Amino acid sequence: MAFDMLDPYPEIRAGVLKLCERFDMDYWARCEREQRLATEFFEAMRDAGWLSVTMPESLGGAGLPFGAVATMMQAVAESGGGWTATTAVHGYLFGPHAIVVHGTPEQHERMLKPLVEGRERPCFAVTEANTGLDTTRVKTRAVRNGDVYLVSGEKVWITGAAIADRMMILARTTPIEECVRPMDGLSLFYTRIDRRRVEIRPIPKHGVETVASCVLIIDELPVPVEDRIGEEGKGFRYLLDSINPERIMVAAEAVGMGRAALQRAAGYAAQRRVFDRPIGQNQSVQHPLARNWMELEAANLMVFKAAALYERGMPCGAEANAAKFLAAEAAHSACRQAMLTHGGFGYAREYHVERLMRESMLPMIAPLAQNLALSFVAERVLGLPKSY
Repeated sequence: MAFDMLDPYPEIRAGVLKLCERFDMDYWARCEREQRLATEFFEAMRDAGWLSVTMPESLGGAGLPFGAVATMMQAVAESGGGWTATTAVHGYLFGPHAIVVHGTPEQHERMLKPLVEGRERPCFAVTEANTGLDTTRVKTRAVRNGDVYLVSGEKVWITGAAIADRMMILARTTPIEECVRPMDGLSLFYTRIDRRRVEIRPIPKHGVETVASCVLIIDELPVPVEDRIGEEGKGFRYLLDSINPERIMVAAEAVGMGRAALQRAAGYAAQRRVFDRPIGQNQSVQHPLARNWMELEAANLMVFKAAALYERGMPCGAEANAAKFLAAEAAHSACRQAMLTHGGFGYAREYHVERLMRESMLPMIAPLAQNLALSFVAERVLGLPKSY
């Protein structure tokens, strides 16, 4: 891979960072304090056309490869917004990607155009409380009744569901015991949320209260057949065109958040004086920050390697998982070190690094836990026996 692939979209990076200059750290702190969506930021991104980077040109999108999204979202996080910023637009970019790849022209027009124009909000409803990341074992059922499916089940940690108009949902259409392989018999739908049939319960959480993560209790939600993506029973395969991009995008965002924390730590260390010298003159302060920079840049290489493989239609599961793992570790370490560099002031909200520290826990556990990323590589790359 040529090294110029490591920053393949410099114009996108520069453009997004320029837009983000309008939203300082106090803005993000205010959104969190008020527990409200960063609406002004969302509208600015929408009006500038950033929500439609990978959408088909026929719908008004840019039709760019997925690496453009990774670059864009990394810049959003790096600007200082962290997860508070990225979650305002995150769901528009990875969740509907399976529709971009596998949807019909009619579905593109009906499902994607409202997203391109910012008229509808999506959410991604796959995870369940009792199956976690064992996705093939989801219990949500979709039973066909004429021209509709009746969908019933429970989903958990569905970010943005409380304000979403539609959801991408995975449900079992054939009982698993009747399938040759566990991945068979699952179908993917993108459908409207009828709140008469879907109870939505926000989950109080540690951070990013600007966008609620929710439990969905679904009771015979009627889903038209035309809302099914692709063929019945092949939804798990289609889902991969959302899962791998999500891991790549989360990894890019984590690197950006780590860079934001590192920048604040280095700036503070350069100006904070103790014993008549900047604390950044001390190697005990310098060296951890230098290590953070190295770790973030190394993780970034894997992020864009994974993105490049996905763009080429090549297998990228190992790289997407590795990128997510490395970026999460590097970001968490950088945010922790930023707090330590600030000393007691790191615990004060006015210095903003405590918010980044709290948000750095998210890529450690989502969209999959670190140990599962390790298991994936151990089994799929190294050929070790399946551990779960």
